[in-house]
Amino acid sequence: MEGIVLDIETKQRISRVFIYNTQNDEGGYNNTKGEFSITAKPGDILIAASEGYFPDTIQVTGRRTLIFQLRRSSIRIPEVSIILRRNPEEVRKEKQEEYSTAYTKGRSPLLTVGPSGAGLSIDALYKLISREGKNARRLQEILERDYRESVIDYRFTPELVGRTTGLEGEQLRDFMLQYRPTYYFILSSSEYDLVFYIRKSFVQYQRNPHARQLPPLKNGTDQ
Repeated sequence: MEGIVLDIETKQRISRVFIYNTQNDEGGYNNTKGEFSITAKPGDILIAASEGYFPDTIQVTGRRTLIFQLRRSSIRIPEVSIILRRNPEEVRKEKQEEYSTAYTKGRSPLLTVGPSGAGLSIDALYKLISREGKNARRLQEILERDYRESVIDYRFTPELVGRTTGLEGEQLRDFMLQYRPTYYFILSSSEYDLVFYIRKSFVQYQRNPHARQLPPLKNGTDQ
């Protein structure tokens, strides 16, 4: 299949657009004239994505020429909802200060250096094997996990996902739960990468809205 990519407002051709076929996981960039060629058949769903534009999705039909029309991501919108989200790093520092005792107990150095040389710290060894030390380290693990989840929430927001997919309410919550990105993906991805991931995941969600849902909890009395 062949096609072109246009700016929806100016009707000018856009180059360096990545065209992706969700059916066969194949893709590539269009040329400097905005033209592209891709292996696809009727029914396949294609995504066009370029930095500075919202991705566009079309389904292949019997038409010989495909036309993507991308809208700039810097457009003004009639209504803006402003939601203040605290930086995860600030929250993390506050929790570290609030639970400073636990942090200290959980990370006491085992090796000490004194006048007679290096040796094991009896105090640190006791804390390591004591219930108090174990509880402190457990708290550290919980705080670290909460921090990582807050980093994901800071970027993977209902506003961004809803604007990208058009989902609302329970469907939006269900989609975000099933396709929640990992902490390491969020750290390494740009805004462009994140939007592309959301659009790609939304295509999969449309095919099967229940693909990633967790199975219902079994009743404790069931055998």
